[in-house]
Amino acid sequence: MNPLEQRLNYKFRNALLLAEALTHPSIGHETQRRHFDNQRLEFLGDAILQLIVTEHLFARFPGQSEGQLTKMRSRLVSREGLRRLAVSLGLGAYIMMGKGEEANGGRTRASALADAYEALLGALYLDSGLVTVRDFVVREMEPALEELGHEPIDVNPKGRLQETLQSISLRSPKYTVISQEGPDHLKEFATKVLWEGLELGSGRGNSKKMAEMAAAVDALERGIWKEFPRVTE
Repeated sequence: MNPLEQRLNYKFRNALLLAEALTHPSIGHETQRRHFDNQRLEFLGDAILQLIVTEHLFARFPGQSEGQLTKMRSRLVSREGLRRLAVSLGLGAYIMMGKGEEANGGRTRASALADAYEALLGALYLDSGLVTVRDFVVREMEPALEELGHEPIDVNPKGRLQETLQSISLRSPKYTVISQEGPDHLKEFATKVLWEGLELGSGRGNSKKMAEMAAAVDALERGIWKEFPRVTE
């Protein structure tokens, strides 16, 4: 078993699946040659992850409404949530990527880490099946699931953030779109939330509204305003 397989506590029967999951598209783009990458496995892993998290939240939080469960799931499978899981595995060190992508910080980029994590789940599923992936996901997400149990995510994170900040200052947080990617029918927006000259958080979503909500969730989790002595609650 290689070090990553030891961390996963799983030995791949088909080593090519693991290699594919860890291959960033930048290799093909850089060499201008046809080369497999992790995008197809990412597609598969995303669907499997959604199913596992939905099933687990449904069983674990029987008293929560559909809206609350949706927000909980969004928090767990957000790009930031997946980045954290990938970092805990040390996944960035194992991704195979082009030299340009690596030089530009690709190994620590949230999108690369989140995509590789989902691709890894897709590879696990094809190599062993749903039970193995479910056990792995639930085990790795347990700290985040515990947090949800103690402090469930608010159905309206933007409203919660605004109320928190306006108890400190009369100024409201401002949301700014910093990038748009993808075709018109599959846009992804990146947004940051600013307040009193501070960048409190950032988020992504398939609409401006979803990106703003993700940025608010990120801001609430980080609580940056608490670190500055000139801003007190």
